[in-house]
Formats: sequence, C-alpha cells, structure tokens
Amino acid sequence: MKQSRRDFLKTIGISGAALAGLKPKKALAAPKNILSDERMGVLVDTTVCIGCRKCEWACKVSHDLPTSPIDEYEDRSVFSEMRRPTINALTVVNEYENSKNPNIPIDVKVNCMHCDHPACVSACIVGALSKQESGAVIWDSSKCIGCRYCMVACPFQIPAYEYNTAFQPDILKCDFCNDRTLEGKIPACVEICPVEAMTYGKRYKILELAYKKISREPDKYIDHVFGEHEAGGTSWVYIAGKDFADLDFPDVGNKPMPGTSESIQHAIFAYFVPPFALYALLGGIMWLSKSNHENEEK
Repeated sequence: MKQSRRDFLKTIGISGAALAGLKPKKALAAPKNILSDERMGVLVDTTVCIGCRKCEWACKVSHDLPTSPIDEYEDRSVFSEMRRPTINALTVVNEYENSKNPNIPIDVKVNCMHCDHPACVSACIVGALSKQESGAVIWDSSKCIGCRYCMVACPFQIPAYEYNTAFQPDILKCDFCNDRTLEGKIPACVEICPVEAMTYGKRYKILELAYKKISREPDKYIDHVFGEHEAGGTSWVYIAGKDFADLDFPDVGNKPMPGTSESIQHAIFAYFVPPFALYALLGGIMWLSKSNHENEEK
C-alpha cells in the first residue's frame, strides 16, 4: 500500500505530538565506576626505558592485533616523528632529546592512563565504558553506539576509532590487559620489558616507590610524579628527568575531567524526547527527498 505525502506528514505530526506528550525521562547510562583503594597501577620510569619497543609487540600479541616479527621492532626510524596510539597499536613509544646526556635519548611509553575519574566513562551515554575495581578502564563493544564522545572527552587523546570497519566499528584503547590481570597475570607490556622500566602494583605502593626513587637521586629526577594528581589521578604514573611538558604530556590540570563532559552530556541528553523528534524530522526529509527523486525519474 502506497502512502501519500499528505498521509506521511500527518503520521509524522501525530508521532511528534505523541513524543512531545511523553513525560521526559533522564538518560539512564549507568556505567560501572569503582574507585577502589586497592586498585592497581603502573609506574613508568622514563629514565630507564631504552626504547626497545618490545612492549608494543607484546601488546599486539596479547590483543590479537596484526604485528611484525619482534626483531623488526629494533628499527628506531619510527622515532623521527611523534606517534599516538591507533586501532592497531594500543601503546607506542616516542623518543626525545636528552640535554643531560645527548647520547642517551629519553623514551616515553604512551597509552591509556586509566584515569581514576575517567572523562570517557562520564561522556559515554550508554555505559559502554567502565572503571573496574582493578583500576582498568575498559570498553564493552555490545553497548557502544559509535558516538565517539569518549574520544572528544579524553584529555589525553587516547581512544581510537575503526573508521575502516563499516558494520561494527570498535573504539580501541589499552585495556590494562584486563583479561590477563583477572587471571592473576601482569600486563603484557610490563612482563616483557627487559629493563624493568615499568612496575606493576597497588597504586598507593607504586606512588611510594616513585617518591623513593626521586628522593634517592634528586639530580636524576624532577620532583614530580605525573598522574598522581593530573586529571584527578590516573592508574598509570610517570617519573622523568625532564619536564613533562617537554615530553609532550598535556597540561590537564588536577581537577577530575568528568565535570566538563557531564555538563555537556546532561545538557544534550537530559531527555530522550528531543533526539526522537529530531530523528523523525530527519526521516521525513529523507522520505520526501527520495519521493521527489523517484517522481523525477518517472
């Protein structure tokens, strides 16, 4: 049965009126967001890292991502430009000049910081991201709708999106090797590091270790543990012998980031009625355009 333009517009009008008459309900995205005192963390000592990139290889193997033979990761030409995590590289290493010793560059591992108060979790309107009791911030593909608000909200610009996957694109980032740690193992990158540049343990203990290192060798380290307070605190923390701004760490301040993302989210998605009405309007425009096109062809 064919529907006339007048009948269709009438249907749209009735639907819009019905939607407008509905009692507004707040968006109910209820992600798991646990901030345990016993949560785990990783201390990254950038003065120890040698840039071997074995952590990159181990991460790919652990997450079934395409990779090359491990010996090819000895190629240091990749350090000619700064890199960011991608859908095929959940962690990367960058290299920087060392003014104290030009012969020994500074290498910095980059991945999700697993914030204590994750902006990505707060921004997600369907609860696809969650902060686990272990400290990991993980993503549930079955809930994700591909809105990519997490990418916009992240102060560290970490989540990557599978633009080349048409039907079920994923948001990909470091998951703190959540499956491994649930089995009692340690993150793959930490396990493979040949120089023990990373230390995995309870967050409060690795912070104690960080300050012990700094106090023992004050000439080697700057007096700053990045991630202790930044963005409200993160599960991954760093120590370095050079100002973090010179190592491309962003100035995110110490306040938790969800305050900003929540205000935006609540302003746009406080009610479900406006999106429904918008979709109805867009559907009407598409239907009319298609009808006009078909009439022109006839």
